[in-house]
Order: sequence, then C-alpha cells, then structure tokens
Amino acid sequence: MLFENKLTTPKEAFIDITPQVREAVVKSGVTDGIAIVYSPHTTAGITINENADPDVVHDLLLGLSKAFFDSAEFRHNEGNSAAHLKATAIGSSVTVIIDGGELLLGTWQGVYFCEFDPPRNRKFFVKIIKG
Repeated sequence: MLFENKLTTPKEAFIDITPQVREAVVKSGVTDGIAIVYSPHTTAGITINENADPDVVHDLLLGLSKAFFDSAEFRHNEGNSAAHLKATAIGSSVTVIIDGGELLLGTWQGVYFCEFDPPRNRKFFVKIIKG
C-alpha cells in the first residue's frame, strides 16, 4: 500500500513525520513488514534521528549548514546548491521495520522530513510492504 502525504515548509527544518508514518501502518493493517518513507525532491531528504530533545534538530541544521554552505563557485543557477548537497548527504528515504503493528524505532527515534530549500509545498510517500 502506498500513502502520499503533503506538507508546506516555510523554513529550513527537520519536520517530525513519525505520526504520519504510524498512521500509514495502522491504515494498512500490516502487522509484520516494512515501511519505506521516500521524498521525491532533490533539495529535501528523509532521515531517522532523535526526536526527544529539540536541540538535536538545531544542532543537525547548524552542522549541515557549516558542512554544506553556499559558495560563489557553485554553477547551479538556482542558487540552491547547498540544499542539493545537504539532501544528498541525508538521503531520500529510510526503511523501518514493522513488528506487531508498530514501527520498530528506538526509544528516542523519530522519522523526519528534512527541508533544505524553503519555502516549498512538498510531499512524501510511505510504502507499506507486508513481510
């Protein structure tokens, strides 16, 4: 089963989409399998990281901005090469095991949509595969 979710991203951010992924699992009725979460955008990504302390998201965004900064040497005429670099480093998808009808995430883990080129209207997909 494939589920499409839409969101609007006003600023660079990590947006916790764990509730939407859990909802897809429930709607699918799958109790054992996998959930694949995928972003079809070249300047956004999907990752799993800590969702208990908001300072972690702050630090991730800060670290990515320091590692992948805009440069006058970039040739891409849209001026968002740093966003492409960040999205490539993060990746466009994650896979989460479904066990007993629940996402098999660690205690502090959440699934994030990572926006690097705001503001945008975005979407992401959740594919549930029965095991």
